[in-house]
Amino acid sequence: MTSSALPIDLGSVVTTSAAKQIAENIRAAILEGKLKVDVRLPSEEELAAQFNVSRPTIREALKRLAAQNLVRSRRGPTGGNFITSPPLGEAGRALANTTTLMVAVGDLTLSDMMTARLDLETSCCRAACEFRDETHLQIMRTEIENQRSTSLTDQEFCASDVRFHRAIADASGNTLTRLLMYSVIEGLQPISNLIIYRLRERQMIVSFHLQLCEAIQRRKKGMAAEALEKLTTYTGDRLAEAMAKRA
Repeated sequence: MTSSALPIDLGSVVTTSAAKQIAENIRAAILEGKLKVDVRLPSEEELAAQFNVSRPTIREALKRLAAQNLVRSRRGPTGGNFITSPPLGEAGRALANTTTLMVAVGDLTLSDMMTARLDLETSCCRAACEFRDETHLQIMRTEIENQRSTSLTDQEFCASDVRFHRAIADASGNTLTRLLMYSVIEGLQPISNLIIYRLRERQMIVSFHLQLCEAIQRRKKGMAAEALEKLTTYTGDRLAEAMAKRA
């Protein structure tokens, strides 16, 4: 484990939000790979001198990073503050935010969204047929039961929908695939649901989810891909209908 000056050139830091700025810049350095996992950060005194702020400001910045599970502290002679691996969900949310922004400004079209999702999630489904375990299947079954409830609000149905597809991504057994699917599911799924929720039939969505779950349980890759294509086609048709009504 090593300790060294941070590879970040901040220049002067605005003191009114110095702790937030320092935390955000250290976080960016971690996500960009400039700061490696298990690297020990300089002491609070050294960081305060580097950023030209007080030690309480540094302490607040470290608390912010710890809350995001990006920094862990350890006591003792060999202790200090160490970089930890960013949680998959945190990295996925960062990608999801970028994806959502691209849709909002028009850099990513709904057609792009549906095509990319079908390609990526088809690979996920095929891998899930091979690597899934009972935990993944139970999550899918639980969400399907949730979705059958007529008392579920549209927001709750959307959240359950996201969890169902996240379980498929988790079942793929591939960390990078999971990360990419998180960005698609959490970034794009709520957008499409927001557009089509008045036009879709919930029970149709549930029926496709049942087909997906059954195919993955039986390890039928072709059946899983077919069920996903049906779901994507149904969703795409509702999106086109919604956009036509809006036009």
